[in-house]
Amino acid sequence: MKNLSETFTNLATVQEQLLTQYPDNLVVKIFENIAEGVMITDKNKRIVKVNAAFEFVTGYKKEEVTGKSPGILHSGIHQLPFYLKMWEEIDKIGMWQGEIWNRRKTGDVYPEWLTITAIKNDFGEITNYCGIFTDLSERKIVEDELEKRTLLDTLTDVCNRFSYLERMNALLESSAEMTQPVQHAVFLLNLDRFKQINDTLGHTIGDQLLVEVSQRIKGLIKNKDILARYSGDEFVVTLTNIVHPREAAKFAEQVIRVIEQPFKAANQEIFISTSMGISIYPEDSMKTEELLNRADKALTYSKDNGRNCFSFYFDELNTDSKRVLLLDSELRKAIENREFTLAYQPKICVKTKKIVGVEALVRWTNDKLGFVSPVEFIEYAEETGLIIPLSEIIFDLACQGNMKLLNAGYSKIPIAINVSSIHFHQQNFVESIQTILEKNNTSALNFEIEVTERTVMNSASETVNKLVKLKLLGFKLSMDDFGTGYSSLSYLVKFPLDVLKIDRSFIQQICILADKQAIVDAIIQMAHRLNMQVVAEGVENKQQAALLKELGCDFIQGYYYSKPLPMDELIEFIQFWEIDHQERV
Repeated sequence: MKNLSETFTNLATVQEQLLTQYPDNLVVKIFENIAEGVMITDKNKRIVKVNAAFEFVTGYKKEEVTGKSPGILHSGIHQLPFYLKMWEEIDKIGMWQGEIWNRRKTGDVYPEWLTITAIKNDFGEITNYCGIFTDLSERKIVEDELEKRTLLDTLTDVCNRFSYLERMNALLESSAEMTQPVQHAVFLLNLDRFKQINDTLGHTIGDQLLVEVSQRIKGLIKNKDILARYSGDEFVVTLTNIVHPREAAKFAEQVIRVIEQPFKAANQEIFISTSMGISIYPEDSMKTEELLNRADKALTYSKDNGRNCFSFYFDELNTDSKRVLLLDSELRKAIENREFTLAYQPKICVKTKKIVGVEALVRWTNDKLGFVSPVEFIEYAEETGLIIPLSEIIFDLACQGNMKLLNAGYSKIPIAINVSSIHFHQQNFVESIQTILEKNNTSALNFEIEVTERTVMNSASETVNKLVKLKLLGFKLSMDDFGTGYSSLSYLVKFPLDVLKIDRSFIQQICILADKQAIVDAIIQMAHRLNMQVVAEGVENKQQAALLKELGCDFIQGYYYSKPLPMDELIEFIQFWEIDHQERV
């Protein structure tokens, strides 16, 4: 306000000069055309003259205020001490300026920048007071909007990351000074598989979903609590002054339930879930960053344990962070030294009971980490970009495995290889696979490439082109984990797929849940109408196998027939399988 203050000081000086030194007609002309509102009172503080700008801003006509006290404009916002101090300054130095809230004739209050000057005659006696003001309403609106943009997330209208950190720091500072101990709970929420929704349905739908999620969470919290969009599809909530961590657990359950409810967008229902990590002040930390860091570790634990759940931070999670550092260095070494192996799980034809193919599954045992779950190291490889060299190693190992099958006399058992979405969408993906085939002097006819719904639903036209190229090379194509994503059937028709693989999550409960059986039945019928064959993966017992046969499933893969086997053991398994089934025939 410094420039504005200086402007009004100059205007007040000019006004005083005009009133005392220049002809009346000049004073009147300037007085009526000046953009600022002007009010002149007598020495008893009764209004004697106002200009047109005063009438425009306040809504009062000159006749309505002449002879009255400026108090007619009081808003009621300022208390008596404010006015006493103002007039004390005027009496002392002859002038006061500052921001003040006044009231229009309509009753609306508004801010203005006001300068009051005492006008004196040649004898130093006060004859009048002159007030010059400008309406700050529009400026305030702009300032409020700028502040809002600084503190609020523009999409969801909840706090942004900066605002959250500011409020949390203030909360923890005041909490540390309290004589009575207090507890706060920090929740870090992440929407499960939100990227798939963005990729398949578009960012507009994704944005609508984020807005709706924020509104649902907002409906669960109180004014004293803090909700912020922390980043992307991640939200953070602080429940203040909780009595017991049970309150945090109850709130987390409420959040899970409200987010599980379907979202309506683009004339369809979308289902999504959330994973949460929780840290408690002051038990887990007394600092904002550490509370968030520990909530994040608990969130990762929730994701690793099935998603759509919540976890409290516990000290052992610190060990996990050390494991991640070790995993990173050892994984890089393993890729450089090609320390991986493949295990192969057979696929059995339901009608003929013949082995019609195998799926290659990568395995890694490390000197420092021991056996590392593929779920752990593949997910980390995707996060870091290491999945591309790892995927190329897997293709190379599969080519070597194929040569062993051919040398053993098994030329009609193709090897299915899972392809990462990240690797598939590299521009040189097809060329890199061709190079590996040529290096191993083998044909694409010996392999099947498995892609997920998430993979093929990204950039559909580009995906079709790549799939067609792979098909022309001789690869058999299958869609893995079908039923778990958001694929559009209109796109599915365009893809040159040979096989749909039904996700194990449907197969596991097919004999006990009617809706799972109905879904599997529908997938099989649809696939056959589209001239595709169907593989059921994760088959573990005789009842599941029998029901799948009844539903018309083509192939079965799972522990019911065999666990994944090293190549040498696989060849032995094939030999025994053929002997056993020849005897039965």
